[in-house]
Order: sequence, then structure tokens, then C-alpha cells
Amino acid sequence: MSDTEPQQPNTMKKARTLVTLAISACVLFAAGVKLKEVSHLSHAMEGIVSPRRLSTAFDSDGKHVETLKSELTAREKLFKDAPENEVKYWFEYSGPLQQYYYRYSKSREKADSFEGRDDSGVTSARFVPRPGGGNDYENVNLSNPGSAAGKRFKKNCAAFGVSDSNTNGVFGMFGGTGVSDKCRILFSINTVGAGAGATILWETQPPRSYADEIAKPWISEQATAATHLERGLAEMNAMCVTGAVEVSVQVLVCEPIPDAWTNWMEKQLPACSNKDAEVENDIPLQVVVMASPDTADTCHNLKSGFIEKKQQHLILAPPFLTTEEGAEKNPEPENEEIDPIIKKTHPDLLSSDYYDLHVAMKWSSLITMRSIFSFSQASADLATAAASSVEAPSNTSPLSKSKLLIPSFVRVSYVSEENNKVAKWRMHGDFFHPAAWEVSKDSYNTSWIPHSLSSGGVNGICEKGQSIAERRGLSSSRVFSGPECGQWWLFMEEQQRPTSPEIFAAEKSPPVVFGGSNYVWMLTEQQRQELVKIEVCKRKSGEDFDEANPNKTCGFAQGVIPLGDMESFLVNFMPNTALGKMHEKGKRPGYTKPVMTEKEREELRDRKQLKGQKDIEKALFDYNLYPAALMHKDATLKAARYRDQQVSKSDTSPSKIKSGYYDVSIAKPRDPVWGWCQAFTRRGLCTLFSEFLRNEDRCFESCGMLLDFSEI
Repeated sequence: MSDTEPQQPNTMKKARTLVTLAISACVLFAAGVKLKEVSHLSHAMEGIVSPRRLSTAFDSDGKHVETLKSELTAREKLFKDAPENEVKYWFEYSGPLQQYYYRYSKSREKADSFEGRDDSGVTSARFVPRPGGGNDYENVNLSNPGSAAGKRFKKNCAAFGVSDSNTNGVFGMFGGTGVSDKCRILFSINTVGAGAGATILWETQPPRSYADEIAKPWISEQATAATHLERGLAEMNAMCVTGAVEVSVQVLVCEPIPDAWTNWMEKQLPACSNKDAEVENDIPLQVVVMASPDTADTCHNLKSGFIEKKQQHLILAPPFLTTEEGAEKNPEPENEEIDPIIKKTHPDLLSSDYYDLHVAMKWSSLITMRSIFSFSQASADLATAAASSVEAPSNTSPLSKSKLLIPSFVRVSYVSEENNKVAKWRMHGDFFHPAAWEVSKDSYNTSWIPHSLSSGGVNGICEKGQSIAERRGLSSSRVFSGPECGQWWLFMEEQQRPTSPEIFAAEKSPPVVFGGSNYVWMLTEQQRQELVKIEVCKRKSGEDFDEANPNKTCGFAQGVIPLGDMESFLVNFMPNTALGKMHEKGKRPGYTKPVMTEKEREELRDRKQLKGQKDIEKALFDYNLYPAALMHKDATLKAARYRDQQVSKSDTSPSKIKSGYYDVSIAKPRDPVWGWCQAFTRRGLCTLFSEFLRNEDRCFESCGMLLDFSEI
């Protein structure tokens, strides 16, 4: 290993490590205090006691259930007290008025704003001012052993994360106690492209600290990446505050950064300090320089896919990595037996430790406790379905057989006043409704997966031959048993298609999950191991991924999203500059069905609805904006129409089965119960309070847990 000058002199007063990974020569150095002595990977620890200790106390979270019931009472009163002829369809969109500040007026010495409601259910930096995942998640104590949600979260982490059974006893490499009641999470943050205007972020000064938010000056969402990096770190600190999560952060850069920025990032994570450590204020933050001087320009090039591939290497840590790719040593001969459990990356890297959950993200993506909780629950639901012997009913699932189903995320952006096409894009909603731009209605389909309901870990709430209502002792007008117990899922039929320059990076370094995103993805430890097996198989066989025939020999990981918790998997792109950009020709969402898009355009022209309105026609077809609310509607109707066609055997749809929420005219306002169910579905409560809502049969359809939606 070659030597290099450290960025800052070593000191025992700082609890950080700056590790430079020079890809061409495996150059590593530390700035600040070294991490605690690294335990080398070994099978010698086999037989130690499992570090998992799960509480057995149970509580139904009664106060939260009462809050939900009071919301329904308020909605019913609103309908009852309204004049008989008053249009009531808007009653379901309730909530406090919010403000969007879009520019600062020097003459009035204040920021101008618009007023409205974000009823999308998406957690955003724009409209959710406090970190924590929103009010619902802030009010639930996930570390409380008496909390049903907290107990379930711990079960999921214990079942699919680090344990003796899936890491051969290797645990706590960085000085861990070996006994943990917390969910261990690694955050890997890709900061390439972060800046303030045309200046690289690290060449500016870190933001000032203010005593309170009132004293903090207004800053535009587009002014600097520091605002969004600060919010991302605040979310991680909020996770540590819950007491249910142990966070480690790995910041990926192309070149060494000033010490002031490392200090600033550490200060954003006070609750994540390892207070039991020998080193005072030990913050598990590590800056990793991913490029050598020879590859720095390539690293900075956002079209190269360089940093995306290196981030995948750090998290997956497959056994075939070379020293130039970050491994401690070159791999063994190919005929040697490969253990996917063992990580081959350099032991000084934080990512070489073992974690329950690995989170890869771009500095611009907002990951909250809601994202973490929903991903862990969706992973448990899928694992429970895989462990079940119950087969899907005939003609209920168009989902192709895949070795691995992994929950995936889609980025969404709000309209920004700085967008020069803002007037055109406001026709799709306004500043309060987020939209995706990397997917369209042609990017995905829906599938029913039986028994994909977990009460924590691989413990299903569906028992063969017995309905949910019967097992829970509930009186229900519906019976759900065997394969009719489960939930609907969205599954990606094509890759997500970002705009330039990210589309070129995605083509050179495709996401590890088909239909997933390079800019926000997660893996449990078990999922990581399964992906490593697939990558090793492809390496040995020389098999490249073929989108036309993906499941050849080695299989692939398929991206899916639960219909009943879809909004939790819509991640806010915090700069909100994505909308209004045209995709590269032939590289836009829906690329697998271009004929359908052109057909819709021709039908619109034939109806002459947009005669003389070329700008609106171009906005509808040449640009891609897919509002979150429309995505939920399309996904629900896809599930209903698919099931209706299978049951009715009719070309006329809907014939026997419809969506009770969406297949209704505005002139006939929906029942207040529908608005109630849809509101908490958008907020992610079907997952957070599943002990209650998965047994509330009035909301089964909204939560995506009805095989057959409303009968016609």
C-alpha cells in the first residue's frame, strides 16, 4: 500500500475518520482519530450468543387509533352539517393550509409565498419542516417495547438484518458491544454534483448555525446543496433520537474536502454519538474519497456512472472485487468456494461492517424514518409471502417469476418558481403537488401476492383456510382466506429513466434492482447477500443482464412497491428542479410501449380537444410529469381492471369489479369513510398502524388488501 500525505494531522480530540480510497492504488489514509481497532472477518466467532434481544411486551397503540377514529368522526360531521345541495367531493382533502416561499423580496424584506395544501401524502422538505418523517411518525415511539409498531420494527430488523445465522457470528467490527437492541443502519451518501451555483459545495463555507428557525434567513431550494445535505443529516439524527436506530454515515466524494466541512457534518449528528465509546463524542461519520488523481475528472463527470458503480461496490462488497476496486486484497482463484456473507472491501471502511439495513442515496434525496420503517415492513411482507406454501389464484398475477423481490423507490419533485416553464407546468397541479419524472403509467404493472402480510419478521397474519377476521375474532362481511389474503403490489416493467446527465450514468451503471433507482435504494443484510449471489453467478457465467429476457440463468432482483403504502416509496428530490426538463430522445419513461404513447396523442388530436394549443400538447406528451396522486389512481385502476378482466372474461371493463374510490363520479360525492381511508393510506398509516388498519375491513381496499375490489 502506497503512502500519501494526510489531509489533516492525526488528533485524539476529533472523532471522525477521513478515508481516501484511491481506486488505482488502494490508497487509504485517516484524518482525525482512527476508528476503534478493526476486528478482521473470521469464522472464529461462531457460536457466540446472538446479539438480538427483542421485547415481548405488546400495546395496541390505543391513543393513535383513537386519533384516527376521531378524524373519521370529524369527516362524518362535516358531511352531515353541510347543506344538502353543496358539492362535497372536496371534503376529503382536509388539513392545515401550508405556504410555499418561492423568492425573497428585497423591497418588502420578506419572502413571497403561495398558500395551499399538499395532500399527496409525500414527505417533503418543502412542506414537512421538522425531521422525523411527519407528525404520525414523530408521535410514535419506536424504541418503546410497549409500542406495537416499535416491536414490529425490531422484529423486522432482527429477522432480515445482522444475526449469527447470516453473518457467521461476525458482528460489531467497529467496537460494537456485540449486543444491540437497535436497528443498525448504514447511510452511504453520494455527494458528487453537490454545489452552490456553479461552485463545488466543498469550495464554499459550511452554513452558519442559528439559535432557532426564526432567526434563520430564507434560502431558495436551488441556492445551495448544503441546505439539502443539512436536512438529510437532520433526518438521520432524528432516527438516532428515537432510540430505535443506530446510524453510521459514509460520505462519498471525488477529492479530499476541507476539514471544516467534516466538522460541520459531525455537528449535525449529535444524537448519533457513541456515548459509551472510549473516545469522547465519537460520531460514526466517514468521508471516503472514491477517486485517485487520475480518475478524479471521471468521478466528477455526472454522465460517467463512476460514483454510482463505486457506491454499489461499497455496499454489496462482492468477493470478486480487486484491490483497485476497493478490496483489501485481490480475490481468490475462481474455483475457490465463495461465501457471499463475507465482505471483501477494505476493513477500514465503515461499509465493511455488518448492518441490518444499507441505504444508498444521493445528497438530493430525502430519506426519513417513514422511508426506513416502510421499507423494512415491505421486505418482511415479501419474505413472508416467499415462505408461504400458498400459491396465487390462477390468473391473478402477471408478475414474472423472480428470485428476489426488493422494495424500490421513485423520486418526485415539486414545481419550482425558478423553472422557466412554470406557467406551463402548473396545469398539472401547482406548487403543492409532487410529480415523478422518471416513470410513467407504462413503466409498471400490478400484481396480487398472496400472504404478503407480516406481523413482524417472517410471521404472516394470513393462515391457510382461515380468514383475517376469523383469526382476529372480528365480525366481517367479507371472508379472506388462503390465497385471497395478501396485498397488491406495483412491479416495474422497465428501468426508471432520469433526464440528462443521470440517464447516461444509469446506462453505464444500472441500478442493482431492476426498476429501481441509483439515487435512493435500500437493502437488508439478507437482500445484500442474495444480490451478491446473483452478481457472482453472472460474473462466473459471463451473463449480462438482458431486459428482454432478464431471468435467464442467474435471475435478477425485481423492484416492487406496495400499493397500500405507495407514497412512502415516493422520495422527495429536494432541489425540486427536475420537472420541465425534456428526456433524451428514445430514453424516456414508457420506452417499452412507444406505440401506445403515440396512439394516445393521435386520439387526442382526432377529438380536437387541444386544437390550437400546441404548448399544452407538448407539455402532455413531449415532457414527462406524473403526479403522485395520478400514480396512485392509475395503479389502483390497473389492479381493479386486471382482476375484473380475469373474473368477468369480458372486454368491457369494469364489468364485475371496480374501484370503490376511483370509479365514482364527482357529482356523486364519496362516502366520508372513503376519504378517511384514502387520507391515512396516503400518509403511510396502513403500515405504521397495521395492527389496527389491517383488521379494519372498511379500509382493506384502500390499503391494497382486497383481491377483488368493490363489486358492481
